[in-house]
Amino acid sequence: MKFHVIVGRGATASKTALLLAEDGERVRMISRTGGGPDHRLVERVAADATDTDRLTELAEGADTLFTTAVPPYHTWPERLPILSASLLTAVRRTGAAYVMLGNIYGYGPVDGPITPHFPLAATGPKGRARARAWEEAAASGVKVTEVRAGQFYGAGAFSVFSLLVQRPVLEGRLALVPQELDVPHSYSAIDDTARTLVAASREEQAYGRAWHVPTATLSVRELARRLADLAGAPAPRLEVMTERDLTLLGITDPLWAEMHEVLTKPGHPLVLDFSETEKILGVGATPVDDVLRQLI
Repeated sequence: MKFHVIVGRGATASKTALLLAEDGERVRMISRTGGGPDHRLVERVAADATDTDRLTELAEGADTLFTTAVPPYHTWPERLPILSASLLTAVRRTGAAYVMLGNIYGYGPVDGPITPHFPLAATGPKGRARARAWEEAAASGVKVTEVRAGQFYGAGAFSVFSLLVQRPVLEGRLALVPQELDVPHSYSAIDDTARTLVAASREEQAYGRAWHVPTATLSVRELARRLADLAGAPAPRLEVMTERDLTLLGITDPLWAEMHEVLTKPGHPLVLDFSETEKILGVGATPVDDVLRQLI
């Protein structure tokens, strides 16, 4: 029986654990709280992944170490390198294959469609922290791959859409959004992200490079409209959140102050090319309406 370790406990980590367990493979989930799904093949352990000795002990004998974990958003430049270094050291010590969940911040503002072979040219602190985590792992000599997702949506997602759009639309209220309303944007469903992580872990040619999660590409206005239609809610009312709005929100919660770095340029689509994921890993995007129905 194969044995895998997953660092993290969120929606993507939990779905990944269930996919592996449902295939008869043993999973150990590690998080500060010891959270995770209830399954006979899923063991949940409360531990700090930055405690490298403890993490190594828990990962001993694992075929694969997956990481979906990140520190609080506003602390990425300081704390993500510490977490990444601990994970990489544990992989070196145990010999496990290493599957990282990343995102697209590392590319910086580029013209799409973006392929996984684009250079990681971000200059902002969060983008550089993300890029360095991959660059250091790729240069380390370990067996490693990174799966990069767009903005999450769907059941269990934690993103701009889920935080600021989803509930106001379902309740017929005005939604303020920190991105342009009619510019195409790539969204990754939680289930598709987990399926890509599992597929990459099992494909030998997946290692040594990055992959894009299959995405749905549409504007936030269109995604909100489809959500409202399926839920029988009123037509969505959306307005763009200004930089001043974000600054004021940042006074009470540092999360919002950090959004300035990752807002897309005016009129600038953010579109991912995931054709290689479909062709080589055999994973495609779930239809948007199916993702939204599950959410509802």
